[in-house]
Amino acid sequence: MIKAVISGTGLCTPPETIDNDELVEAFNQYVELHNAEHADEIARGDIAPLQPSSSAFIEKASGIKRRHVIDKKGILDPNRMTPYIPERTNEAPSVQCEMAVAACNEALEQAGKTPADVDAVIVACSNMQRAYPAISVEVQDALGVDGFAYDMNVACSSATFGLQAAVNSVENGAARSVLVVSPEICSGHLNFRDRDSHFIFGDACTAILVEREEDTREGQGFEILGTSLKTKFSNNIRNNFGFLNRADEAGIGQPDKLFVQQGRKVFKEVSPLVAETILNQLQNLSLAPDNLRRMWLHQANLNMNQLIARKVLGRDATEDEAPVILDEYANTSSAGSIIAFHKFKDDLKAGDLGVICSFGAGYSIGSVVVRRR
Repeated sequence: MIKAVISGTGLCTPPETIDNDELVEAFNQYVELHNAEHADEIARGDIAPLQPSSSAFIEKASGIKRRHVIDKKGILDPNRMTPYIPERTNEAPSVQCEMAVAACNEALEQAGKTPADVDAVIVACSNMQRAYPAISVEVQDALGVDGFAYDMNVACSSATFGLQAAVNSVENGAARSVLVVSPEICSGHLNFRDRDSHFIFGDACTAILVEREEDTREGQGFEILGTSLKTKFSNNIRNNFGFLNRADEAGIGQPDKLFVQQGRKVFKEVSPLVAETILNQLQNLSLAPDNLRRMWLHQANLNMNQLIARKVLGRDATEDEAPVILDEYANTSSAGSIIAFHKFKDDLKAGDLGVICSFGAGYSIGSVVVRRR
């Protein structure tokens, strides 16, 4: 029987950062400008005035302190409030390709492999910057990988769904090694004018190399013991941007063409579903929650992660058991749990068990149980 192993991980982090104070200053300037512009309508009661934000509100609501972004200046301009990412020619590498190659090279170096050892590339992330050709095929070409590639999108669970696809390809013999890469430019689909969500996202890219156990060094990486996927349709997290928007001019520029969510409903509905998915998976693998050395959870909301960990373990988790990168990176969609895994995996000892779990729009949940070799 062929066993699949995670032999290397990589991370590409944009150098520019925005802390909560900077973000709030720009947002509150926008609020003042908006309320002044619409002062007469506000006075008549036709519209409600926008309310300012605060760093204390952001940290209490989410646990986020700062975020890495592709472009800082455009986001902090109260007259723009969206990143400025210039379009590139068709002959130049796309932004997502550039991020992906950097993350993949680190994963390959960590695994001691080269692109010649890779058979497939899966680009799994929330938003692709174009419809076609597939970003993954561009990444494959840029790396010099011979084989096949495809894109997939399951929102914040894309990386773990991609991991299962990679495991399937390795274990059924379709590929000896697969790169799963998640170039998340979340700032591009975030509404920085929305007080309830303007602070949520950051940008980053992760990469994971999945190989046959026989092709790795003894004791290298993490054996993948099992994967579990769950989806349940919900409109509580949504983004309606797409190529059909041009077919109805009334929708152009509307808020639903960016990220929108009903946060309280998401918290209430997703948290128990995630805990149940992990517990059922552990039971199917004849494992107990106490067997888990670490939980690399999706990094969207600190309170949510603490609740999920408590439901799984039956007690509060320590930060060592459920590490947090949310404070530095904010929500990077599917990359979040992989960033946590990338940064907090090397201290585990042979035989230690952990679970990589992501969850989000769909609803979608992807859970991967691994064991340190």
